[in-house]
Formats: sequence, structure tokens, C-alpha cells
Amino acid sequence: MQDRKQIITIKGTREGLSIFIEDSSSYKDAIRELEEIIKASKPKKDEPIVSVKVKLGNRYLTEEQENDLRSIISMENRFKIETIESELIRIEDALKWQEDSEIKAINRIVRSGQVLEVKGDLLLIGDVNPGGKVVSTGNIYIMGNLFGIAHAGAEGDPDSFIVASYMKPTQLRIADYISRAPDYESDGVYMECGIIDEEQGKIIIDSLKVLSHKRKEISGFERRMNNG
Repeated sequence: MQDRKQIITIKGTREGLSIFIEDSSSYKDAIRELEEIIKASKPKKDEPIVSVKVKLGNRYLTEEQENDLRSIISMENRFKIETIESELIRIEDALKWQEDSEIKAINRIVRSGQVLEVKGDLLLIGDVNPGGKVVSTGNIYIMGNLFGIAHAGAEGDPDSFIVASYMKPTQLRIADYISRAPDYESDGVYMECGIIDEEQGKIIIDSLKVLSHKRKEISGFERRMNNG
């Protein structure tokens, strides 16, 4: 007779326990085995509560299933769930990730009084006139003149940057940093980028070539711009 395949694997760590739930088994079987293990290994009342990380592999739990899991690995049983990790994500989360990470290409001029806001990276083919403003949660690439305001990493990403064919902005913002008196010549600069220099604690204007040194992971699009 073949031994039953083990569904639940528990490993001790310095932080507590990691519980691995075999993802090819049925949810019903996994919960049944987990319940048996938790009851058998329940700490005594005078022992500290044990932190638990649950790893689901390629398994997705519904809200009801996750609630079942949390009720078994509970404070009442002297366990506390720190994280539940799955290799799968919901369609809604995947679509949001795609929206946040893709480049939005827009062909227009942002005139005085206008504000252009996008999720993810912005590729603007056109100018930002004085009094105009572009805002992106990611990076900003302007294939034109930047005379107005540009705000990259608007949701707090300090690794974002701003690139423009001709840069003479009224103001640059990256995450919570705001540019002070400009470090570039009053006549403006060509094909430069604005990034946060952590050592100086401010936004600097530097050669586009600096991206490959300051940002270890840049996309193929950025590399093409970098190489002309």
C-alpha cells in the first residue's frame, strides 16, 4: 500500500514557524491535516504565542477559505499568522500591477494650467509649457521640452526619475522630494535626467548615462534612450 502524500510541512525558523501547504492537494484535505497538526502541536498556555508564515505555493484561497485557515492558526490556539504567501495573484491585482508598470505613451502638448496625470510610467511626445504639469506614479520620459512642472513617483517611489529632451523646468518633484534652486545652467540642458541623489538628499540633474549606474534595473526602453 502506497503511503499517503504529506500535505503539510512545518519548518522552524528564528522568527517562528513556516507552514508549507502542498498545492496539488485538495483544499479540504489540506485543512483537515492542518487542523490535526495544529491541535497536536498547540503550545501550553504559559508558553509564548508562536508566529507563523503560511506558504501556499501555486494555490489561491478565496476569502472564506482564508478565514478558515486563520481560525485554525489562531491566537486561541497560541499561534499568530504573520503572512500568507501565494505564487498566484487575483486577476484584479494582476491588472492593477500591469496598469502601474506599463508605459503610457501620449502625444500632446501640456499647456499652461493643464495637468496630465497617469498611473505607471509616462512617455510624453510633446512639450510641457510653463504653467503645465505632468504627474506619474512611475518614471517620466518627455520627448520634447520640459518648461513646466514634472512629478515622478507620485505615490512615494524615490527610485523614479524624469528624462526630457530639453530640460528647463519650473520645478521637479520625485516622490516627496522637491527641487530647490536648479543645478543646471539657466539656458537649460539637453537630454538629461532628474534623479534623487541619496547622499546629497536632493534632486539632481545629470547626464542620461548616469541611469545605468544609479539604477541597476532599467528597462529596454530606458536603455535605448540611454544609447541614443
